[in-house]
Amino acid sequence: RYAVAMPTDRYHRQTLVTTVGAQGQRRLGESTVLIVGCGALGSGSADLLARAGVGRLRLVDRDVVELTNLQRQGLYDERDVQAGTPKAVAAQNRLQAINSDINIEAIVDDVDASNIRAIADDCDLIIDGLDNFESRYLLNDYSTAAQRPWIYGGAIGVTGMSAFVLPPETACLRCIFPEPPSPGTSPTCDTAGILGPVISRVAAHQAMQAIKWLTGNIDAIDRTLHSFDAWANTQHAMTRAGPDPNCPCCGRGVYEWLDGERTASSMVLCGRDAVQIKPATSQEAIPLQQLADRLAEHGTFHCTRDVLHGRLHNGLEMTVFENGRALIKGTDSTEDARSAYARYIGT
Repeated sequence: RYAVAMPTDRYHRQTLVTTVGAQGQRRLGESTVLIVGCGALGSGSADLLARAGVGRLRLVDRDVVELTNLQRQGLYDERDVQAGTPKAVAAQNRLQAINSDINIEAIVDDVDASNIRAIADDCDLIIDGLDNFESRYLLNDYSTAAQRPWIYGGAIGVTGMSAFVLPPETACLRCIFPEPPSPGTSPTCDTAGILGPVISRVAAHQAMQAIKWLTGNIDAIDRTLHSFDAWANTQHAMTRAGPDPNCPCCGRGVYEWLDGERTASSMVLCGRDAVQIKPATSQEAIPLQQLADRLAEHGTFHCTRDVLHGRLHNGLEMTVFENGRALIKGTDSTEDARSAYARYIGT
C-alpha cells in the first residue's frame, strides 16, 4: 500500500474551480472587504469570505452579542453573551481562529456620514449586514459617489432580498426604492422574527457575488434584484436597467445621506435620563396602534390617537409620536437609543 499525499493548501478545493484558479485566489488574498453590520447577514457573509481567503476583512458593528442572536448568528456562542462582547470583536476572534492567515479588523462603532469615508475608502467592496434603511441609503450614497460596489441584503420573517450595486453600470438602491419606508411602518427582526435558513440563503448570495467580483469574474455577477419567500417556496428576480437618469443619487449626484441632510438626529435630554430620536424625514404618519401590536411581545404598550407609550422588558421606556419622533428613557447613550429605535420602531 502506498500512502496518498493529501493537499496541504487550505484553498485547494477552491482553486480547483476553473473560474477561480490560482490567479483568482491571489486576487482574493489581495482584496479588502468592508462588512457593515455583524449581525446575522454580516456574520454569515464574513464567515464565508474568511474561509475563502479574502486577505483583509474590516468588520463594523455598534452592538454587543445577545442571547437572541444565537438562533441565527453563527459566529457567536454563549460565552460571548455572558461576557457582553461587542459583535465586531467576537466575530474577529472567531474568524481569526478559523483563518489565521488573513487580516481581520474590528471597529466597534456606528457607521454614519461623519466616518464612512475613513472606514471605507481603502476597501474594494462593501457588504451590507445592516438592520436599518437609513444606513443602507448612506452606503448607497457613498458607493455612488466613490464608485465603489456594494451588495445589498435584507431578511425578515421568511423572506429575503439581495442585489449587487455596481456604479455606474447598474441601478442604485434609490433607483429601485426612491425613498425609505417611514419609521414604524416596516417590521424588524425584533417585531416580526426571522428564520435562520433565510439568513443563510441571502448571505450565501452576497458572498458568491463578492467572490465573483474580487476574482475578476465581473461578467458572471448576478445583476438582478433577488427576492424570495422561503415558506411559500416562491422567488422572483427583477431585471434592472442601468441607472435612472432621474434618480437623485446616481442620476443627479445628490447625496443627501452622505452629506448628512437625511440623518436622524439624537439628543440627550439633560437631567431626564432620556434621549430624543428625531428622524430626518417622515412621509406618512406612523400607524401607532399597529406599532403597539407589534411591540406587545417585547413589553407593555398603550396608545392614543397621537402617541404611543410603554416599557420594554429590558427596562427602557419608549414614547413615540405620529411623526416618528421618539423619547427613549432609561439611557443617556445616544448610541443605545438609536439602536433601540432601529430594533423596535424601524429605520
